[in-house]
Amino acid sequence: MDGLFGYTKDSCQSFFMTLPFPGTLETILLVENRPALRKLVQQIVEGAGFTVIPASNAKEAIRLEAEFPGTIDLLLTDLRMTGMSGPNLAKRLRARRPQMRVMLMSGYPGGALLVLNGGWQYAERPFVASVLVSKIKDALRGETREPFSDRFDLLKVPRRSFGRASLRFQPKVSSRRQRGA
Repeated sequence: MDGLFGYTKDSCQSFFMTLPFPGTLETILLVENRPALRKLVQQIVEGAGFTVIPASNAKEAIRLEAEFPGTIDLLLTDLRMTGMSGPNLAKRLRARRPQMRVMLMSGYPGGALLVLNGGWQYAERPFVASVLVSKIKDALRGETREPFSDRFDLLKVPRRSFGRASLRFQPKVSSRRQRGA
């Protein structure tokens, strides 16, 4: 195999020239702890016309976010990283930039289930470059999803145990007894 993950520089450039997406002005904070994968994702996203701020870990991402004077439109982060997980990083950065969208990526099976409660977008690896760009565009232009909460949280009803007594089976009185048999 040639180049990064089997792609040569020329094949990547020719692919980016044929992407059907016009240039954009959105800024993406990319957090990936594996250098080769971070470089590949950065090339894909920049090739689609986005501005990318690459970070190798959550600590660096927090520093870069604090130093960046402009708008960061999307946090694109790995789900599992050493030091701080992607969801924890997203919560921390969204507290400072609530307008920022979040997309988590993972190659682990079942990774999508881990992000449902956050209401964030998800990209499963390995991915095709055009599919990743499409998902990013959907995340940036789509509706913001609210974090999942169950009906008890929505109604502000405290969860209570009804005890074992409420679980006892109460048989119905048969119709013969009711008729006086």
